[in-house]
Amino acid sequence: MSNIVRSDYADSSSTNTSEWDYTVRIVIMHGQNLLSMDDNGFSDPYVRFKLQNEKYKTKVKNKTLDPKWMETFSLHLFDHKSWQLDISVFDHNIAGRDDFMGRASLDLSKLTIDRTHDLNVHLEDEAGSLRILVTITGAVSSTDHETSASTRDEIIRRYGLLNSLKNFNDVGWLQLKVIRAHGLSSKDWGGKSDPFCTVELVNTMLQSHTSYNTLNPEWNRVFTIPVKDIHSVLEVTVYDEDKDMKKEFIGKVAIPLIMIENGVQKWYGLKDKKLFSRVKGEVLLELDMVFNHVKAAFRTFNPREEPVLQEEPKFKISLFKRNVTRVRSIGSSLVSAKNFWQSLVDWDYPSKTLIAFVAFMVGVWNFELYMLPLTLIMLFIWNLMVREIKGTSAADDMVYFESRRSFREYIDVVKSICCTIQEILGKIADLGEAIKK
Repeated sequence: MSNIVRSDYADSSSTNTSEWDYTVRIVIMHGQNLLSMDDNGFSDPYVRFKLQNEKYKTKVKNKTLDPKWMETFSLHLFDHKSWQLDISVFDHNIAGRDDFMGRASLDLSKLTIDRTHDLNVHLEDEAGSLRILVTITGAVSSTDHETSASTRDEIIRRYGLLNSLKNFNDVGWLQLKVIRAHGLSSKDWGGKSDPFCTVELVNTMLQSHTSYNTLNPEWNRVFTIPVKDIHSVLEVTVYDEDKDMKKEFIGKVAIPLIMIENGVQKWYGLKDKKLFSRVKGEVLLELDMVFNHVKAAFRTFNPREEPVLQEEPKFKISLFKRNVTRVRSIGSSLVSAKNFWQSLVDWDYPSKTLIAFVAFMVGVWNFELYMLPLTLIMLFIWNLMVREIKGTSAADDMVYFESRRSFREYIDVVKSICCTIQEILGKIADLGEAIKK
């Protein structure tokens, strides 16, 4: 995701940042069916928007009625002022004034706090629409809003087996406590930083308040996030806030949901942007997750939720090799299973074959159709036993390598084919690994 953008159009009269009540994160994604303002049948659109004392604008997209901006902005919100977000779209002209294309207003007070809202905003007079993401987070600590025991029991009942056939997209519930960090790297003059952290789970993006002039911030923030896929990865990223409203990367942590230890406060070492090597600093987190195992199992066989802010896929040699290795590993597991079955049939190990034969006879003799769902429970139990014996470890991170090539047109075709193969291999590996887990 790009840095927080502060344009030259921003109003310099904003109130002191230490007094705001909420942080509003806005992602201007794309426009659709905008008005044609130029003789060529297109426009050069950009977006202006205003919230209280702050004004921003996006970059200009030339010759299009369906622009894609994918720009992220961070604004500050005060309780005692209007929560109305005013949005305007203009057509950029090289000479003369820019042409007005349309406007819309959005009442942020109607949005839920600490949730990412994917909104399709229609401009007035049928002038097209804009797709934006809006997230409002409090600027103060929220440990008083921790989930009580009775509330957690209600959540457990909500995701119990009796509700397995309701809303398959609502797989689970995650509560994350971002407590504090220490030993962060210095990004400002004087050997200090102004750190804040962001929490991302696929398309849910939340943000803490900023702790100023410290390398050991205490946030004490509690975030509650809906879980749609148990195989997703939670990312907690620490940034330094600069005076020009841009952010500087400090470090990040990636935690697969399937590896979460409930109710345990744990220090996580920060890594670089690609999670390849350690950087200075650690962050103290506590996670608690409740999910429906049946929904999670069914969700395994569906495509993963795609991030709306993902970059265009590029062919990368290291990623291609990694996907081939992952698919080969799954193939090796299938070959090992086939060899084991063959050894039973050939009586290479009489004791194992005899046990398997007796188990097969007992199963056939007593099998009823209603027992079929119990195989899912057996898979979960087996996976739990393997994890207890062998332990778990995160997958190795990948390093991207861009190679230089010539013959541009030929290479574009080859890269397109390789990129398609790379994505197919990745999806096959994702499905195989999810089933294996």
